Amino acid sequence: MKKLTLFLLIVLFMGLGFVQVGAQDVSKIPPMPAAVSNNAVATLQNGLEVFSLMGVGPKKNWDDVTNKVYMLRLASAKWSDIRAVPGVAGRLGAVAVGMRGKIFLFGGYIVDNQGGQITVSDVNGYVPQEKKWYRGEDIPVPVDSAVIGVNHDRYVYLVGGRSKNGPVNNVQVYDAQKNTWSQATPLPGAPVFGHAGGLAEDEIVYADGAMKNSGSGDPYVASQECWLGKIDKKDPNKIEWGKLPAHPGPAHFGIAAGALAKDRRMVFSGGSAAVHDFKGNGYDGRPVEISPVTFDFDLHSHRWETVTEDTADPRMDSRGIVETPIGRLILGGMVKDGAFTARVQVVPHK
Repeated sequence: MKKLTLFLLIVLFMGLGFVQVGAQDVSKIPPMPAAVSNNAVATLQNGLEVFSLMGVGPKKNWDDVTNKVYMLRLASAKWSDIRAVPGVAGRLGAVAVGMRGKIFLFGGYIVDNQGGQITVSDVNGYVPQEKKWYRGEDIPVPVDSAVIGVNHDRYVYLVGGRSKNGPVNNVQVYDAQKNTWSQATPLPGAPVFGHAGGLAEDEIVYADGAMKNSGSGDPYVASQECWLGKIDKKDPNKIEWGKLPAHPGPAHFGIAAGALAKDRRMVFSGGSAAVHDFKGNGYDGRPVEISPVTFDFDLHSHRWETVTEDTADPRMDSRGIVETPIGRLILGGMVKDGAFTARVQVVPHK
């Protein structure tokens, strides 16, 4: 049965122009309906439905932050608008997952017309069959720019992130079955936001991010700490944390990342060495440089591995990498010289 399903997928993707050549996926994936950065991403139907949620457009203004949602059906290779996220304003730095046949969207921040940023506690669930959004139980400690992961198709982990008074070390666990929250073992290192990572097979990996500057100068500096957390099989709130060596490449902030559950790997790509705002500018007001390095963390060997030091069309500030039958995808994000893109990038792999 599995062989038949794989055969049908191959036939389907060949008919749509999706072809695998060697270790690289070369595809005719259409761009999203609009360029967007700092957007949440998720998939359903085993990666056959791909979602981009909210974010900010190329004008980079408060009134260009959107609550629109785009969905790509791989079977038709076409994007469509679906019902927008409820609320009067869009958000940046939100995170999302697909599970139990629904999309779950968490947190993020709103930008007002004075440039102020307000982190929200919203939890929204979208049911495709009903074409409706529902409100879930609010996040106890509202956060944006967190790392997200799902365990056992039930527990959603929000790892760190930025709240009202700066980055937090909370690991907040949402029980999708009961619509309740609990607090897990907190992060052992410096509280961070804008870090990258994921969760697979009871293990959380996260890297870097921005932490408060304990000295003079810029308010936040890049962290270079990487951590592995092992979730207790009997208690979802108990995590054993251990420090990891530094990862390959120079980026520390705004890296796109995602968990590859089948391969037991975490994949990381792009980002920048410097902390920057949602417009892509560092504290000196200039666009930061995007790293071209893509790397993995192998959960079998617990080692970092460089995939390539020369990623084509590198990105930063996409809120995740999604796994699909045609490869690992980054949806939109920021590219060279601070420009935003609608292009879909197929992330290289070994």
